Amino acid sequence: MIQIEKTTFNTRPSDDIEADLVLTMGPPQAIAHAVIVEIQQDRSKDPRQLARYAASLWLMLKCDVTVLVICPDRKDAIYYAEPIDSGLTGYRFQAWVLGPDAIPAITDPQQAADHLDLAAMSVMVHGRSRKVIEAFATALADSPDDHAPKYYEYAFSMAAPEIQRLMEEIMTSTDWPVYSPFAREHYGRGLEEGRTEGKAEGRTEGKAEEAAKSVLLVLTARGLDVSEDARVRITSCTDLAQLETWLTRAATAQALQDLFT
Repeated sequence: MIQIEKTTFNTRPSDDIEADLVLTMGPPQAIAHAVIVEIQQDRSKDPRQLARYAASLWLMLKCDVTVLVICPDRKDAIYYAEPIDSGLTGYRFQAWVLGPDAIPAITDPQQAADHLDLAAMSVMVHGRSRKVIEAFATALADSPDDHAPKYYEYAFSMAAPEIQRLMEEIMTSTDWPVYSPFAREHYGRGLEEGRTEGKAEGRTEGKAEEAAKSVLLVLTARGLDVSEDARVRITSCTDLAQLETWLTRAATAQALQDLFT
């Protein structure tokens, strides 16, 4: 049966598409290429969704789009490397897949320091090996790179739960500052020990400064814009309990005002 349908159509009801990361190349007014990065810990995402990501971003930015899928598990990598039949004639989508075979296990702290981005991915894939996380932790502690806290955030968020637990254990056994909201439990433990042992006032002020710095770093790592007024309010606070509360909120705040309300 052939019938005539309405000539005006749309995608409603629609949903927002939220990828793990989107990178663009070229000036904002003339973007040449876009890359969608997806971290897949299992096969729960329908591969056709990747094709939808590419098509939607292509329509929005009007440029070529590549989808890169990073899979810690070899079987998942093989699954997402298969060509995706969209159902549209002539439109067969192929994602680029980075699996564990292409990511080295970095156990040398110097090598990790030289390539923090690759070391973070090494933790995601090979983090069940204690030496991999220890090399990463040492590299972060010795790194002058201001982006070191972000590398920790990326590695933690991409890793499986058992790797995250090992990361927390190893990171809290080092002198590396608590920049991550995931370490706030251990930071709070440190505060309690400080109260119990009756630290000197100067030491308390030092903790407050470090806590304020942690709050700002977490907000920055999550991409939230911190106004000058908010920065002054945070850095001038000497109440450790208040700073601990802000640090906890910083991990989930959707906007800066959520930190204070």
